[in-house]
Amino acid sequence: MASSSGNGSGQRPVVTRFAPSPTGFLHIGNARTGLFSWLYARHHGGKALLRIEDTDKARSTQEAIDVILDGLDWLGLDFDGETVYQSQRADRHAEVANKLLEAGHAYKCFATQDELAEMREQQKAAKQPMRYDGRWRDRDPSEAPAGAPFVIRIKTPEGGETVIEDAVQGRVKVDNREIDDFILLRADGSPTYMLAVVVDDMDMGCTHIIRGDDHLNNAFRQIQVIRAMQGIEEGWEEPTYAHVPLIHGNDGAKLSKRHGALGVRDYREMGILPETLFNYLLRLGWGHGDQEEFTKEEAIALFDIDAVNKGPSRFDMKKLLNMNGNYIRAADDARLAGLVAKLIGPEADEKLLTEAMPVLKTRARDLNELADGAAFLFKQRPLEMTEKAAELLDDEAKGRLAAISARLHSETDWTIEALEANLKAYAEELGLGLGKLAQPLRAALTGQTTSPGIFDVLVLLGREESLARIDAQAGG
Repeated sequence: MASSSGNGSGQRPVVTRFAPSPTGFLHIGNARTGLFSWLYARHHGGKALLRIEDTDKARSTQEAIDVILDGLDWLGLDFDGETVYQSQRADRHAEVANKLLEAGHAYKCFATQDELAEMREQQKAAKQPMRYDGRWRDRDPSEAPAGAPFVIRIKTPEGGETVIEDAVQGRVKVDNREIDDFILLRADGSPTYMLAVVVDDMDMGCTHIIRGDDHLNNAFRQIQVIRAMQGIEEGWEEPTYAHVPLIHGNDGAKLSKRHGALGVRDYREMGILPETLFNYLLRLGWGHGDQEEFTKEEAIALFDIDAVNKGPSRFDMKKLLNMNGNYIRAADDARLAGLVAKLIGPEADEKLLTEAMPVLKTRARDLNELADGAAFLFKQRPLEMTEKAAELLDDEAKGRLAAISARLHSETDWTIEALEANLKAYAEELGLGLGKLAQPLRAALTGQTTSPGIFDVLVLLGREESLARIDAQAGG
């Protein structure tokens, strides 16, 4: 079996695959296994392949496929070669099933649905495990009625055990009596998931299968197909399996809708940067010392599957948002301005946003917060006030705004330093703290009670717009 790490002399070049099913969105857990597969291949100088498992025609719409491809592109995961679509390979899947049939590793099963239902009821009554009992395993197909429908089942070993040296879980094994003769081809000739996956993995030359540990039981079945085909076709080498624990919510339960967003697109719409989600998913179940944040280049250089935890990781939204705030502060101002402008709408001025970004981004934890914080720059007069902002603008405050307006009309140096000195002097004259002036002034300038520093706001709005907004609320 291939080594779980490294690609030394005599080993095949590493080939991984990510194989999502298009069910409407790219699940955050699937995205993480996709990331791990991609990083493992990049770390070892191998290939990371993409396969879309679109055999469920009712759910596998082009729109659903596009959502997955768009999410992977947004995360920055570029896969090698052409994308493989499982639905286009049904003939090859059937070919493998028939080769196994011809070689005696599979057989035709003519059991009817009624017979199988009766079998399950008897097993249930006897408190036995419910699995196919092999009733057609050694029977001659000629015993079936002429033209009767049949499925093709694999002959699994009847004794011994199947052992997998999993790169994450370690040695795992199962008694072969627990693996029933599962179906390869249905009665209509269509392949089952269990067959299609393993045929595609082998034809794509996959050396490492990195996926969620909910697939561990599947591995014991899929490896039976690989071993049966080894004497029939070349290239059926057992891959290294790495089954990654699932992601749990902060309460320790399996991640579900009640924990919040589940899809990559959801986080994008929440205003999470792609580099944040890339880094956060990387740190869910993998680590390198105490380091919390990694560039993509660092992740490729450091990632290896043997550092993935055996236990489930916990998704912490607060930690994700805090990390996103760090990435926002580190991001290029012009890039942020372009992203925020799309959220604000056609009235947004990217040049002004770029100039304002060093001030705007200091406290924002997501792009939506950033857009909300920048919206005051593009408001039309008269400003719409929040309820709390309106409460600040009582008669006393309006009188002070009128006095502030008079002082600022005579201010010739419209800079943060000069404006701060001017208003501090006025606050001292009144015997007030600066905040008593800043709060109604902020309401008048932004229509809100929160904003960047008040002197930053005055400078960003400019002299003319600032005075016009103050005067509108002062009654001037």
